[in-house]
Amino acid sequence: MKYYIIAGEASGDLHGSNLIQALLKKDRQAEIRFWGGDLMEKETGKKPVKHYKDLAFMGFLEVAKNINTILGNINFCKKDIAAYKPDVLVLIDYPGFNLRIAKFAKENGIKVAYYISPQLWAWKEGRVKTIQKYVDEMLVILPFEKDFYAKHKVQAHFVGHPLLDAIEKLQPISEDEFKKKHQLDHREIIALLPGSRKQEVEKMLAIMLSVMPFFPNYQFVIAGAPSLTKDFYQQFVNAQVHFVSNETYDLLRCARAALVTSGTATLETALLQVPEVVCYKASTISYEIGKRLVKNIRFISLVNLIMDREVVKELIQHDLNTENIVKELNLILHENRNKIMADYLELKNKLGNHGASEKAAEIIVAM
Repeated sequence: MKYYIIAGEASGDLHGSNLIQALLKKDRQAEIRFWGGDLMEKETGKKPVKHYKDLAFMGFLEVAKNINTILGNINFCKKDIAAYKPDVLVLIDYPGFNLRIAKFAKENGIKVAYYISPQLWAWKEGRVKTIQKYVDEMLVILPFEKDFYAKHKVQAHFVGHPLLDAIEKLQPISEDEFKKKHQLDHREIIALLPGSRKQEVEKMLAIMLSVMPFFPNYQFVIAGAPSLTKDFYQQFVNAQVHFVSNETYDLLRCARAALVTSGTATLETALLQVPEVVCYKASTISYEIGKRLVKNIRFISLVNLIMDREVVKELIQHDLNTENIVKELNLILHENRNKIMADYLELKNKLGNHGASEKAAEIIVAM
């Protein structure tokens, strides 16, 4: 069969690459065309139609400024799909773009699978109607999403979370090996995960690094995002601040604690058993708009959303300041550590068994 896959972010590239690997095992005749990144390219041996680095626009203002580019990409994608004539279109999250493409594909007789649901349970619930009309198979990775879709009369398959598979594939590395490789000293590591978009990283790193003087017995290491160049991070690196690129999982496995910008990284950090403080700050306009659009959601981190209670501390907008980060970081480094570790084990059990990519591929191939 011919598959057309669209991933518009770094996390989608990761999950898309594992899905492609599973598809190629189950369908030896598979032909794949995709929007994504380097990991999907590695699995297919082909360049993406469009790289996700050219698609990432964050916040209401940035989207408004780049609306012509976004609309141009949508029109280009429709023409490319029409020319390729896939048997199945596979959409990975990225809802603002992908839901428009779902409508086009369905109206042109192409079957549509949606792998990794948009967070409709948080905002824009009305988009469920689009999924009802234009998506043939909904494959969800969070346990509560199956019930959410059932409420809207959409049959969704809970396949488990693909991060469990991605983490299981990691090659072991010792803390000593990691420190030697990156010329780090003997002190324990605090990992900084400031996000994946340029303006987000600039905003978050400044506040994260402000706590360094309060923790002289630790060394701080920035996890570089694959979407940004090493040169970009040089403005933050010095004798006290270190940097690693494309080694976030190894960094986390060797870290004592982490400061993490909200997103998939909060869940990755938890599954790697690293106590974390979740940090998030948007522009005032984006925050005020978002606050009015998001429904009655108590948390922003996936860890707390899945557990339906506060497992990790979230410092959002005005609460995100040096004093609060210092306080919460001290707690997870010392007295709260054991409780968080126990909660993380419960979280992992809630996410189901391994094999999400294989289960998703099986359903997609059967289409």
